[in-house]
Amino acid sequence: MDTSLQTKFTHVKPNDTQYVEGGLRDFFVYRDLGVAGATNGKVIAQLVRANAAPEAGTGWHVHEAEFHIVYMLKGWAKFMYEDKETLVSAGDCVHQAPGIRHFLFDYSPDMEYLEVVGPADFGSIGVKGPCAAPAPALWA
Repeated sequence: MDTSLQTKFTHVKPNDTQYVEGGLRDFFVYRDLGVAGATNGKVIAQLVRANAAPEAGTGWHVHEAEFHIVYMLKGWAKFMYEDKETLVSAGDCVHQAPGIRHFLFDYSPDMEYLEVVGPADFGSIGVKGPCAAPAPALWA
């Protein structure tokens, strides 16, 4: 039997894990939902929340991932996907195709989204963008 494909049951309640710094972006905080451990690193599911006002955004980048979705729970975020500006609001779901160049350049103070990515230890690589990204709005 191939045990590399086995996963474990997990049930994470709201107070089981906390939002922490140290994720991919220093202006966000992240709450692990236990999926990376349960899937032996095949998939990560985490909540991502704004922690500081956008200054320069993420810069143009691609992710080293085979699968990546963002489901916006609260607030909104503005992305450039290739040369198209995209507003992602609460209730919206985005599938970020592997290799798509993107730039998260603005978000609301209450922004929070669910991110599901495979593999769990996905990376981010800075790339040259197809166009300039708009500047973020100032938080009041």
